[in-house]
Amino acid sequence: MREKLARFMTGRYGMDDLARLTNIGALILLILSMFSGVWPPLAVFYWLALALIIYTCFRIFSRNVQKRYEENQRFLNARYRFTVKKTQKKTQWAQRGIYRFYRCPSCRQKVRVPKGRGKICITCPKCKTEFVKRS
Repeated sequence: MREKLARFMTGRYGMDDLARLTNIGALILLILSMFSGVWPPLAVFYWLALALIIYTCFRIFSRNVQKRYEENQRFLNARYRFTVKKTQKKTQWAQRGIYRFYRCPSCRQKVRVPKGRGKICITCPKCKTEFVKRS
């Protein structure tokens, strides 16, 4: 049986990070639909879960490997950007007692200056614009 499954999956895309996420999302929606009862507006959870399961199976059994790879890469890039922004916000939150953070009025670059220096002239490291702010 294992050999038959291996032969069937030859040339097909298989599981990736996006498929794992859609599986987890479908599982969560199915659990929500179990606890929601049969109240009609909440039956939407069941149908959304079913749609996610069908989409995941489509991706796993697809023979268009290049297209599924590109979809997964877009997902991984978005997840990476989200993780980087979350880490930056966490770092900024940890440094809030020592530094003030401002945005350059012309290029929107984030600039970090030490707190407690009074009114200072800040020079943007990116575009060299000078602006005055209170630290």
